[in-house]
Amino acid sequence: MTTYLTADIPGAGGTIKESPEDFQVTELPLYFPCGAGEHTYAEIEKRGVTTLDALRRIARALGVSDRDMGYAGMKDARGITRQTVSIPRMDPQLVLGLALPGIKVLTAARHTNKLKLGHLAGNRFHIRLRDVESHALERASAVLQVLVERGVPNRFGEQRYGAQGNSPLIGGAWLRGDYRGAVDALMGNPELVRDERWRTAIAAYRRGELEESLRLFPGHCRTERDVLQRLAKNPGAWGKALNAVHPRLKKLYLSAYQSLLFDRLLETRLAGFDRVVAGDLAFKHDSGACFLVTDPAVETPRAERFEISPTGPLFGCRMKSPEGAPGDMEASILAGEGLTPASFDLPGGMRLEGERRPLRVPLREPLLAEDGADLILEFSLPKGSYATAVLREIIKPVCMDT
Repeated sequence: MTTYLTADIPGAGGTIKESPEDFQVTELPLYFPCGAGEHTYAEIEKRGVTTLDALRRIARALGVSDRDMGYAGMKDARGITRQTVSIPRMDPQLVLGLALPGIKVLTAARHTNKLKLGHLAGNRFHIRLRDVESHALERASAVLQVLVERGVPNRFGEQRYGAQGNSPLIGGAWLRGDYRGAVDALMGNPELVRDERWRTAIAAYRRGELEESLRLFPGHCRTERDVLQRLAKNPGAWGKALNAVHPRLKKLYLSAYQSLLFDRLLETRLAGFDRVVAGDLAFKHDSGACFLVTDPAVETPRAERFEISPTGPLFGCRMKSPEGAPGDMEASILAGEGLTPASFDLPGGMRLEGERRPLRVPLREPLLAEDGADLILEFSLPKGSYATAVLREIIKPVCMDT
């Protein structure tokens, strides 16, 4: 169970995402297209569409492979989001002429390289909290003050784990070579699905009735159906069945597992997440570089100025580990999962090299206002950080991301 950094400040309550306009995200680009090159950078506004679904729809409309397209960050289907995608060998005017449900092309211009994951500066959020409690403005303001001073806990949170929370379960089983466990997790939990036909499909799979499960699974469960089709033709070939999973989804499951382990480490260090200790690998916020902390007394003033922060692991086969107590803590988490760094050296382009992630990030340009019974929030976060890490501290719900 996760705790709150601002546990001594009562929650403001309220609900979010009752309408797409309640949650708006604008990607802050790292650079702009130069106007020449074989790739077209298209800024899109999407509503009710995930990033991967948007790529597939655009690719289908333009007659290109979605695997050749690029994007800087993943955005989910909830809310209104603006982000940039890249399309190879395509006239910008054709891209501007696209008319797709839930997707609007705002701009299109040429650039020299494919857009890569992580090629963004951050995201700006505009969020409406509806029907907040009394004194919500005062409480939210107090929380924001703490987050500005100490930083935002850099959690991934439940939104990274999939609608049923099964993405890290799939990734963890896959890493351990438990392919049946990975398929079981992929098929999901009927208790977490509202659709009756979908629940029945999962139940049929659990009984071993693969053909019946395939017949019942809704059409939008594309990955589950693809895996079931292979499994029905070759029962027991769990590993081969998983080959039906799109490479991007495979990486998503594995990344979700890395995220879960990071969140566990952050939880254990939350009380002192803004302080560096001997053996830490500290993150430089201006450059993204890391260095070993040998003398905490020397580095503590830098942490107090928010120049540096301690880091946690996105485990991988080449990730540099901290020393001393931080290193022991991380080694214990990995051993508890029955894994070693070598476990992440997967074949077929799935290798996870690992990296360090700061335990906290700065909250930039927060704005707060009342609008009737609602609160309006605006703030920016660096790339790779999530608005829910801020919202859960303000709202203090029983479960933030359901």
